[in-house]
Amino acid sequence: MIHKVALLFLTLAIYVEATCDKEIQRPLEWTGGSFEWPTPSTKALYQASGRFIGKNVIATRAQIYKDDVILAFPRYKPGTPVTLGRVSLKQRTCEAIISPYPCWSTQEEGNCGALQSIVDIFVDPNDILWVLDVGVVNTLSCPVRKCPPKVVAFNLKTNRQVKVLDLSGLVAQASRLQYLAVEYAPDGRPYVYISDAATRSLLVFDVAGNRGYRVVLPKAVVGTGRRDVLYIALVQKGCGNNFIIFSYLSSPRVFSIRTDYLRAGCASGKIQDVGLKPNRLVFLGTDLGSAIFFRYEGQPEIYRWDTNTPFLPVSFVLVYKSDNCFLSTQAIADVKRERMRVLESNFPDYVENTVGCGANQKISLMTGCL
Repeated sequence: MIHKVALLFLTLAIYVEATCDKEIQRPLEWTGGSFEWPTPSTKALYQASGRFIGKNVIATRAQIYKDDVILAFPRYKPGTPVTLGRVSLKQRTCEAIISPYPCWSTQEEGNCGALQSIVDIFVDPNDILWVLDVGVVNTLSCPVRKCPPKVVAFNLKTNRQVKVLDLSGLVAQASRLQYLAVEYAPDGRPYVYISDAATRSLLVFDVAGNRGYRVVLPKAVVGTGRRDVLYIALVQKGCGNNFIIFSYLSSPRVFSIRTDYLRAGCASGKIQDVGLKPNRLVFLGTDLGSAIFFRYEGQPEIYRWDTNTPFLPVSFVLVYKSDNCFLSTQAIADVKRERMRVLESNFPDYVENTVGCGANQKISLMTGCL
């Protein structure tokens, strides 16, 4: 009898483990702005006033914290009621339901004490969520500056705002802030790095000292695009040295600089030419270590490059391929499960206004482990 009971418990354990694994692997999918509204009447009010237009909502960046995915919804077009949201990886519904993060009051467009348009997010090792708010809405239709640009930090354990970094003194009228990364210096001080594509610069902000400065990059790093994208990725290549790997989309080459040089405000002569690109490539994210994930422009395949190896095609490992009509916008480390995930959508259709009811978006699981 004891053996039968033990066998039953073992069978149940295997079933539960298999079920959980299936839950983890099942993609989270949704269309347009699938939000959790306070009441049906609130949703109706937002729709009637034009503050919610489902087909205009799209998530482009994501980070994972425990069982939640934090999502950035840039206000590219009118009718995006939430610019920072959260969805649970454990949701069992057919369509993922997204709640505003940390709450509805922080999403108010035109209120400079709230979030205006989040274009990138980063979770640091101390469970602090850093969000880059450019302050400009409707960027793909008729851009309007609602508020100065800023970085806002939230403690993910308490869901409370803990810091606001005013970037207005570091930007020019033409600035286009696009990506951010955060690290802690050996003395424990946090530093925020932000790419400014229009001014060929990296913004460096010493959070503890409440001061920031601009590091102007040499002309050699610039590509040929008029409204280009300046990608950055924070990697650790060994020996305790962190690097920012960066490249313009249209640039034929990839570059790097040690972050201790950036923290010292000294880039002159410190930038390294990493190598020649086989084609235009889109940075998607890192494994929080030495690996960068990327895809070629317009292509569904995602590659992993260990930055400890030469930047050559022989070093690029194919790790994922998006389904038809989908392209990835971020590769995300799922630390709890030691896996990588992918945020993907039909973003080109969204830009061309051919999404019908809304953009198709999903978070899928990569093969392999971190």
